[in-house]
Amino acid sequence: MALGSAPEGLSEAEASLRLARVGRNALPETPPRPAWAVFLDQFRNLLIVMLLAAGLLAGMIGDIVDMLAVLAVTLFNAVLGFAQERRAGRILEALKAMLAQQARVRRQGEVREIAADRLAPGDVVLLEPGDRVPADGRLTLTRAVEIDESTLTGESVPVAKQADGWCPADTPLADRAGMAFMNTVVTRGRAEMVVTATGAATELGRIATLLETTESPPTPLQLRLDQLGRRLALVATGVVTLVAVQGLLRGEPLAEVILTAVALAVAAIPEGLPAVVTVTLAIGMYRMARCGAVVRRLAAVETLGSTTVICSDKTGTLTLNRMTALCGWAMGRRFDAEALTGIGPALLPGVLCNDARLMPGADPAGDPTEAALLGLAARVGAIPAAGEWRRRAELPFDSIRKLMATLDDGATGTVLSVKGAPDVVLGLCDRIWGDGGERALDPAGRRELEIEIERMGALALRVIALAAKPAAKESDPAAELHGLCLHALIGLADPPRPGVRDSVASCRAAGIAVKMITGDHAATAAAIAAELGLDGAVMTGAGLDRLDDAALAGQIDAIAVFARVAPEHKVRIVTALRAKGHVVAMTGDGVNDAAALRAAHMGIAMGRAGSDVTREAAAMVLTDDDFSTVVRAVREGRTIADNIVKFVRFQLSTNMGALLAVLAAPLLGLPLPFGAIQILWVNIIMDGPPAMALAFDPARVTAMREPPRGQDQSILPPARLARLVWFGGVMAAGTLAALQIALAAGAGLDEARTLAFTTFVLFQVANVFNARVGAETAFGRLALSNRKLWLALGAIVILQAVAVHWEPAQTVFHTVALAPAQWLLAVGLASLVLVLEEARKRLIRIRRV
Repeated sequence: MALGSAPEGLSEAEASLRLARVGRNALPETPPRPAWAVFLDQFRNLLIVMLLAAGLLAGMIGDIVDMLAVLAVTLFNAVLGFAQERRAGRILEALKAMLAQQARVRRQGEVREIAADRLAPGDVVLLEPGDRVPADGRLTLTRAVEIDESTLTGESVPVAKQADGWCPADTPLADRAGMAFMNTVVTRGRAEMVVTATGAATELGRIATLLETTESPPTPLQLRLDQLGRRLALVATGVVTLVAVQGLLRGEPLAEVILTAVALAVAAIPEGLPAVVTVTLAIGMYRMARCGAVVRRLAAVETLGSTTVICSDKTGTLTLNRMTALCGWAMGRRFDAEALTGIGPALLPGVLCNDARLMPGADPAGDPTEAALLGLAARVGAIPAAGEWRRRAELPFDSIRKLMATLDDGATGTVLSVKGAPDVVLGLCDRIWGDGGERALDPAGRRELEIEIERMGALALRVIALAAKPAAKESDPAAELHGLCLHALIGLADPPRPGVRDSVASCRAAGIAVKMITGDHAATAAAIAAELGLDGAVMTGAGLDRLDDAALAGQIDAIAVFARVAPEHKVRIVTALRAKGHVVAMTGDGVNDAAALRAAHMGIAMGRAGSDVTREAAAMVLTDDDFSTVVRAVREGRTIADNIVKFVRFQLSTNMGALLAVLAAPLLGLPLPFGAIQILWVNIIMDGPPAMALAFDPARVTAMREPPRGQDQSILPPARLARLVWFGGVMAAGTLAALQIALAAGAGLDEARTLAFTTFVLFQVANVFNARVGAETAFGRLALSNRKLWLALGAIVILQAVAVHWEPAQTVFHTVALAPAQWLLAVGLASLVLVLEEARKRLIRIRRV
C-alpha cells in the first residue's frame, strides 16, 4: 500500500516514527495575541479617540463629572469588546474537544485502544456503530457500513460506504464512498480503515485553518459610526477655530475664549453616543433572547437590520434534519401524511426489518430512515406489542444488495420481512398486498408501481419498498429473496420546518434574498427550494470550482441554491456576496458551516442541533433552531438601527442649535446666549435620560415592508442632515430671540442668558418628538408609546427648574430666577421647533396630493 501499511497494522516503532514526523493527531494551535494588544485594539476607533479627547478637555475646564462619565463609557465599551474577542479564541478549543478521545487500532497484529491524538498515517482503525471516526482514512473492509456525515457535508441521510471505493481527487467530499472522515459517526455496520490524514491535514483540520484565516467583517454600524466620527472631528475643529477667532476679535479675555471654545467642542461631540448605542443594543439583545435568538456579539444586533442576504444551510435549518415519511403507496392506493387511514397492516415489514428504537420523550435512536419508518407505523398504531415478534435471523443491508431482510417468529408463524431500494425489491416480488389481501402482480400492476416510484423520485423523495412472505423457521434469509409480496412504497424526505415558507416570503417583502447552501444533492435541494418558494438557479460545488471570483460575483445574485458544496465553497459564496456590497447573514448547524458563519457579517447558529464549534463561531444562536426566528430578529435589528438613528438626530440637532446660536450671536451684535458651564449642562442632561429612553421606542409598523438600509448609507445622508440643520436653525433663532426679548425689556445679562438657556433646554424637550419620526407626523401612534421617554422629559424640566431657582445651583450655572411669564415665553418659543416641522410636513403632504 502507498502508506506502507498492512492488515496487521503498523509496528509500535514505525507508528512512533511517523508520529514524530507528522505530529499529533490534533488541530493546529497558533499563539494567542497578548491580552493587552486585544484590549488596545478596542480604542482603534476615531469616535472613541474623539470622546477621550473631549473628556480630557472637559476636565481641563473643570467639568470633572463629565470627564469621568466619558472615560467610564469608553472604558466600558473597551472591556465589552475585549471580552467578546477573547471568546472567539474558544472556537478552536471547541473543535479540539470534538475529537475522539480513544481509538481502537490494530498494531503488530493485536487490537488495542490508544489515545486518538497518537494515531499516525498508516494505522489500521476498527470502527463499529456509534464510533466517532478519529481521523481521515481509506476504508479497507466494510460490512453494511453507513456513516452520518451531516456535520461535515450537510448530507441529511447517512452515506453508504464500501471498501476500496476509488474516486478521482476532485470528487466532492460527500461522494467519496471509500473514505471516512474525522468527527463523522458510524451509524451502521463495521469497518476497518487505514489512516490517510491526521490533525491539520484532515478535512476537519482544513475547516480549522479556514476559521483561523477567516475574519469577521466590520458591522455596518461600526462603519457608519466611524464615518460619523470623522465628520464630527471636522466640525469640532471648525467650531473651536471660529469661536476662538471671534472671541479674540471682540477683545474677550483669552481664558474665557479658550473656555467657551472648548465647551463648544465638547458639545459638538455626542459623548453619550457609545453609551446610548450600548444600551440600545443591550435592550435589543434582551428582546431577541425572549423570542429565541441569543446574540453573542453586541454590535451584531444592529447588523440584522441591514442584512440584504440570508445564506441558510438546508439540513437542520430550513429542514428538520429528521427523515420523515411524507407519502407513499399501500393497500392499492396512494397516501400522504394527512391521509393514513387503513395502511397499518402494510407497514409491518418496515417495523420488523428495522433496528431503530423509538425513545419516549426523545428523538428515535438508530438509522434515520429506519426511524422514519417506525415513526410512520407509530402514527397509525401499527407498532406490535413487546414480545409479539422475535427475530430469528437477519441479512444486513449493504450497498451491493441494496436491501435488508429479517426472519421473525410470531403468533401466525415465521415471516421474512424485506426493505430496500424499490427497483431491487420490486424485482423480487410476484404478488402485491391490497385491501382484499394478496393478489398476483401482473405487468399492468408492476407498471403502476413503477409510475409511483418515478413520481416520488421526481419529488426528490427517498423511496423505500417494503415486502414480506411466510417462511420456514430455519430458512436462510438470503436464500428466500424471491416470490415476495410487495406491501408498500414509502416516500421519505427531510421536510421543511413549519413556518419557513412564510418566513422566506417575509424576507422577500423586506428586500432580503434567501439562498440555500447545502452539501446535499442538487435535485433534493431544488425540490426543497421550490417548496419553500426560493426562486433562482441551482449551482453545484463543481460548478463553483469552474468560476473565478469575478465570474461568481457576477452570477451570484441570480443563484438561489448551492448544492454539493464543501466548507471552503461556503466561505467563497459569502465572500462573493460581500464583494457585491451585500450585508450577509449565514445560518447553519454543522461543523461544515463554522467558517462561513465567521466570514459573514452575521453568523447564526442553531442552539439545539448545532455543534459547539458552530455556536462559538456565530454572532447569534437560535435557541429554538427555527429559521422563522431569524425574521423576528431582523425586525428587532431594524428597530434597533432606527432607535440609534433617532438618538443621532436628536443629539446632533441639539449640538447644531448650540453651535449656530453661539456662532450667530456675535454676528447679530448680541452677547453669547449661554456660558461654558450651561453648554455642558445641556450636553449632560440631553445625553442622559431622554437619549437612553429613545432605546425603548417600539418597532415601526412598516419596519418589514422596506428594503434594508444600504451598507454604504451614511447615518447622516444629505436629506437627514438638512433636516438637522433646519431643526438647529429654528432652535438657534428661538434661543437668540429669547435673549433679545429679555435684553430689550431691560433685563440684566445673567437674566437674559437664563431665559435663553431655559428656552434652549425646552427646545430639546419639543425636538425629541421630531427626532422620533421621519416624514410622518410626530403625533401618530408612537407619540404616547414610550412611557420611559415621558418620564425622562419630566425629569429634565424639573432639573432645569432646579438649575434656575435653587440658590446653590444658581451660583454654579450663573442663573437667576425666572418669572412665570418668562417661563411661558420659553415654552412658547421652544414649541416652535415642533409646530414648524409639523407645518412643513403638512405642506409636503398637501403638495403630493
